[in-house]
Amino acid sequence: MGQYAGNLLCLELPQQDKRLYTFVETDGCFVDGVTVATGCSVGHRTLRVMDLGKVAATFVDTQTGKAVRIWPHAQCRARAERYAPAAPNRWRAQLEAYQVMPAEELLSTCHVELLIDLKALIAMPGGRVNCSKCGEEVLNQREVIRDGHLLCLDCAGSGYVRRTDAGQAM
Repeated sequence: MGQYAGNLLCLELPQQDKRLYTFVETDGCFVDGVTVATGCSVGHRTLRVMDLGKVAATFVDTQTGKAVRIWPHAQCRARAERYAPAAPNRWRAQLEAYQVMPAEELLSTCHVELLIDLKALIAMPGGRVNCSKCGEEVLNQREVIRDGHLLCLDCAGSGYVRRTDAGQAM
């Protein structure tokens, strides 16, 4: 998918800069493959996991704003048997066929428009503030201002965990 995205967006991959931004729609080994093919990574802030449970990804050219979403074609498994008819089993046929199938037969694509502000997502690296409630550091403009107070997302009620103790460090 990553290599195909490079072709569709006319970008040389894996990238050496931060021109391509990728949203992957599941976690696990799929993310590792996209990382290797594109050069995008969570650590470089050029890849974000949006866990929708789908083997799919959206690739965005940050200079042009052009975005393409790619996912396996609904018939790719059935088509694989044509490309590896001598394979001893279905799994092996898919493994062999996916390496040689034309991208157009293996993958589906569509151009998309982002519903989130990519510039706000990328934010300002290096920005640091402390939450006025819990005191923890908040990076990259992820703080919320409520009643004049800078809050982390947890303290603002938008976090993914809730403290069950008195908030003491262990």
